[in-house]
Amino acid sequence: MQRREFITLAGGAAALAPFAVRAQQPERVRVIGMLMNAEPTDPEIQRRVTGLREGLKALGWIEGKNLYIEARWGAGDADGVRTYARELVQLAPEVIFTNGTPSTAAVKRETSSIPVVFAIVADPVGDGFVASLSRPAGNITGFSSFDSDIGGKWAELLKEIAPGVTRAALLFNPRTVPGGGTGLMRPVFDAAARKLGVTPQAMPVGSAVDIERSLAAYAGAAAGLVVMPDGFLLVNTELVIRLANELRLPTVYPFRQFVGRGGLISYGVDSVDLNRRAATYLDRVLRGANPADLPIQTPTKFELAINLKTAKALGLTIPLPLQAAADEVVE
Repeated sequence: MQRREFITLAGGAAALAPFAVRAQQPERVRVIGMLMNAEPTDPEIQRRVTGLREGLKALGWIEGKNLYIEARWGAGDADGVRTYARELVQLAPEVIFTNGTPSTAAVKRETSSIPVVFAIVADPVGDGFVASLSRPAGNITGFSSFDSDIGGKWAELLKEIAPGVTRAALLFNPRTVPGGGTGLMRPVFDAAARKLGVTPQAMPVGSAVDIERSLAAYAGAAAGLVVMPDGFLLVNTELVIRLANELRLPTVYPFRQFVGRGGLISYGVDSVDLNRRAATYLDRVLRGANPADLPIQTPTKFELAINLKTAKALGLTIPLPLQAAADEVVE
């Protein structure tokens, strides 16, 4: 809605202002569609959205003044994400911002013309979002969240905090995780685990009941767990942490928020930083840049967090050098 605002200054000073200035129209409001595959109240998602908004504000985009964000929340449900992607495309925003592989894939299915900027996507080339990292070549670009080495790091951390582990399960939902659980992280994780004398296995789940049954059947001597970066598992954070701790499973998580809620240890991209950086591409697209000309950016900051209270409850001793290297230690 267009609105003209007049300001009355003390002493009649407004009469001295040039008419063109006093009658100036408000700045044009630009519209960004946003699709997040999580609950809007999820602390991790709140942190990401805050980072995005901070990045946009630093570039001069102020919500309520020259920017409006039309948001949809998929809550880890694959069907819901597809529905919301269709809604956003029908609204025809100037650019769509997505978080995660399922959200990006859903928007890609609905449009090849509206510019799309993503963050927290592990394998944009392997998932078919872009032709290459240096030349996306379509309407989609953004900020990749994981490189292949991180799968190996998860295996190493698990063995370091729980040297007795000889089995390691990778927990994921095939419908919502990057690459359906077979993408670029899993082969590296499997290879690193075997090198450490640990037998890797996949643990696909599709519901809360699946999570409970699978973890209960798997838990036991020398068992460890790695939780994949997955919108479905973010929605079920509390359940996964509770079960892992009750079943005494040493567990490595992909995001810092898990540790704050009682998870043992996490290692992953600084999601706030990545979303803040994504604002630079949204800014460039709103100012006329073509996504095809904006190369995919990779993460530059990673976070390690440790919960010593949980480690103690599980009977684990976290090495002091690892504690010293952590960005956050919960005691």
